[in-house]
Amino acid sequence: MMNAAERADARLIDRLPPVRGRLTENADLSRVTWFRVGGPAEVLFKPADRDDLAAFLAACPPDIPTTVIGVASNLLVRDGGVPGVTIRLGRDFAIIDAEGDRVRAGAAALDVHVARVAMEAGVAGLAFLVGIPGTIGGGLRMNAGAYGTEFKDVLVEAEAVDRTGTIHRVTAKDLGMRYRHTDTPDDWIFTGAVLQGQPGDAKAIAARMTEISEAREATQPIRSRTGGSTFANPEGHKAWQVIDGAGCRGLRVGGAQVSEKHCNFLINTGTATAGDLEALGELVRQRVRKAFDIELRWEIRRVGTPLPGQEAGDG
Repeated sequence: MMNAAERADARLIDRLPPVRGRLTENADLSRVTWFRVGGPAEVLFKPADRDDLAAFLAACPPDIPTTVIGVASNLLVRDGGVPGVTIRLGRDFAIIDAEGDRVRAGAAALDVHVARVAMEAGVAGLAFLVGIPGTIGGGLRMNAGAYGTEFKDVLVEAEAVDRTGTIHRVTAKDLGMRYRHTDTPDDWIFTGAVLQGQPGDAKAIAARMTEISEAREATQPIRSRTGGSTFANPEGHKAWQVIDGAGCRGLRVGGAQVSEKHCNFLINTGTATAGDLEALGELVRQRVRKAFDIELRWEIRRVGTPLPGQEAGDG
């Protein structure tokens, strides 16, 4: 066993257990995040399947931090990168199957793909997923929702692997799901879920999906380098309304800007750093706090470490 000095001198990848998937040092995460910013992962792990993931977690030294990311649609990776092992689930975790009026989906399956499979199978009640730019795993973690429906409303069962490699199967009640929050332990990595729909007409479901997609296109800056909704709605308020009311529409820090189209979206105008985006978000929070005595809570997940001179926000 290595002592503390030996661990400090060793390359992280040399301390990791063997895997059937892929381990990559200094992996560029800015290429996968929707903001197109951020530093590298010290080591990026793409497990071959659930058993590979569980075996890795069970054998990985406990002092090595792990961070899981999906398609990084609602994620800000700080400029200093992510220490430890960043885990990104791949194709084996993106399988989608319709079974009667239920849909079974891996955690890496895109929400929009799940909505389409459900539609083609005549399963109603899951069309809202076309309005969520992420994966099933991310949706489970934050109880994502859109257009009047949340994950908690359709979840039958979710599967997750914890830091010891133990596999858990849980319900929405077990997860304590509520508005944009679950009581999920921080070390759990979701691997899949079963969602409940009801029999429906494929043409009617397709029409509803088109309606949702057109509404998103009309009201959100989905063609920009953005990260989805930045802040959760405060109780009794809409986040975009208080942001607008605090005079933040179009506000800039460096290359980061509050969207003119929808004030609850931050945009990388082309030259932003993660530090710019986080500083802008904190400035928005400060102005809303001063104007309305309302504390905005970040909905975008922020991971990694800032560069020297940058400060990580709270909330």
